[in-house]
Amino acid sequence: MSTQRLTVGFIPLLDCATLVAAAECGFASAEGLELRLVRETSWANIRDRVVVGQFDAAHMLGPMAVASSLGIGHVQVPMIAPVALGLGGNAITVSTSLYDAMRACGGSESLDPRGQGAALRAVVRERAARGAEPLVLAMVYPFSCHNYELRYWLAANGVDPDQDARLVVIPPPLLVDALRGGQVDGFCVGEPWSSVAVAAGVGQIVTTGMDIWPLSPEKVLGVRRDWADANAHALAALVRAIVRAAHWCDAADNRMELARLLSGPRYVGVPAELLDLTLSMRLRLRHGAEPVPAPDFVRFARGNANFPWPSHAQWFYRQMVRWKQVAASREGAATATATYRPDLYRSAVATLGLTLPSADLKSERFFDDSQFIPAHESSAAC
Repeated sequence: MSTQRLTVGFIPLLDCATLVAAAECGFASAEGLELRLVRETSWANIRDRVVVGQFDAAHMLGPMAVASSLGIGHVQVPMIAPVALGLGGNAITVSTSLYDAMRACGGSESLDPRGQGAALRAVVRERAARGAEPLVLAMVYPFSCHNYELRYWLAANGVDPDQDARLVVIPPPLLVDALRGGQVDGFCVGEPWSSVAVAAGVGQIVTTGMDIWPLSPEKVLGVRRDWADANAHALAALVRAIVRAAHWCDAADNRMELARLLSGPRYVGVPAELLDLTLSMRLRLRHGAEPVPAPDFVRFARGNANFPWPSHAQWFYRQMVRWKQVAASREGAATATATYRPDLYRSAVATLGLTLPSADLKSERFFDDSQFIPAHESSAAC
């Protein structure tokens, strides 16, 4: 069997694990593939290098694939997501000074998104009352789960993300330095960068993506639609390699080996001990504190975590409309939905003996905001 070489871009994050394991642990070679993994710094670079054909495929933000297909934020290049790389893995981290202000306004050492959001709202209103500049909060890309999770959390707690704060884009590996230098007051990012900020003593984790939305969608394998059409056999092989690697990543016996692989400078490049802590579903919320349990903080394969749900793409589209990134239309909604391809996933993994969902759509339910923020707290200030 001849070997086909594929060039795949990735960002140094915990959830590049399935690609690293596929390349390093023989899952890709067993499918007749040689994966050349290329580390990138920013999501914009990932987008551009897939668009122009320098990458055959990439570790990609789910909403990025949708935005590219819609032609918003950049040139219109139809993308597809034939497999998800996992679920969860994000956290919201604030500077130590902002955390202290939140504690003074009733914040706690928990990950409760409602309580921490109420404390942040009180800080925002106290700052506004004395004429201080709005807080600067970072996310990694305008079309990202991080942007939408951060905005959802802020808005659900009575903080208008476009009026009461300033949201900026900073690539994941640069966020800790931005927090240390005082350029930002907090950020939403995938691991390990929140834990790196905590270990450096410059940040405090206040809540996680899984606390805001349990089993929330995250990265996908993103490919151009025309490339997928021209390389159907290779794409199916890559999907199988990723799924088999994802199951390997989820196995507790492989946790330390996975942490060791990811810690290398070619991949994530942070201490294996820090990665191992997160892989064990524990988070250290502040410097020097004991780790706390974070059940299901990240999933690589369990519970059909690799299934590319079109309902995830539909939710991303609704957020794009909500935050005025695109005007609502039936055509746009259909294009967004078609970006996620469960048909290709089902076909590719048919020989793996997996139990797959019986339908391609499911309800993507968030909090009811009226329950998320008790009415008597709506005007609370520090």
